Amino acid sequence: MDIIPVIDVARGAVVRAKRGDRANYKPIETPLSETCDPFDVAAGLHRLHPFGKVYLADLDGIEGRGRNVHLAGILSRAMPGTDIWVDAGTGSRGAARALLASPVTTLVIGSETLESVAVLKDIIAEAPGRTVLSLDFRGDEFLGPEALLNDVALWPHNVIVMTLARIGSGEGPDVARIRDIARRSEGRRIYAAGGMRHRLDLDAVRAAGACGALIASALHEQKITAGDLKEITSR
Repeated sequence: MDIIPVIDVARGAVVRAKRGDRANYKPIETPLSETCDPFDVAAGLHRLHPFGKVYLADLDGIEGRGRNVHLAGILSRAMPGTDIWVDAGTGSRGAARALLASPVTTLVIGSETLESVAVLKDIIAEAPGRTVLSLDFRGDEFLGPEALLNDVALWPHNVIVMTLARIGSGEGPDVARIRDIARRSEGRRIYAAGGMRHRLDLDAVRAAGACGALIASALHEQKITAGDLKEITSR
């Protein structure tokens, strides 16, 4: 199973995400790093486990305050050899091209900020192996063009099921939604995001059809340990 740590960055600091309420995110305090600097937190995660991928949420970009295109390079130096999945609120062709100029970057297109299905098609056509789709939900509401949720043919090979209200909530993942999307995915690789608390949750989303999961709080709270990661990722 693929475990992808999440690093949320706002105004130059790594922050603790909770329930998708971005206006109230606070700088992170974690045993993995003495500071909330992106390089230090990423280096701490790299010491914990040799992750193959890391998910960078550029919250300034997502919130429309300007994208921090340099962050991928910072994380790449802190986590050598790691594929950097970047969500920077990229919903247009031009913004996508700017981020893909970095060779270490895989672009995450969030349905929440996508301009149109046509834009997604163009981005996937330009960089099919470096594009990930995030299907974003807030409660039962899908955030994005309805056609995108219903037409599996529009999805790239890697798809995240992002339940924003469960991020950092301690409520557990939305297993039913993950199962439904995995069942319809026609062989896409499905990643669960939001609410992961411990190994049992990882087992549950894996049984529901996810090949991987995005995790933040459970790593910083040491509810998923280095030993857990070694065992889980070897499956």
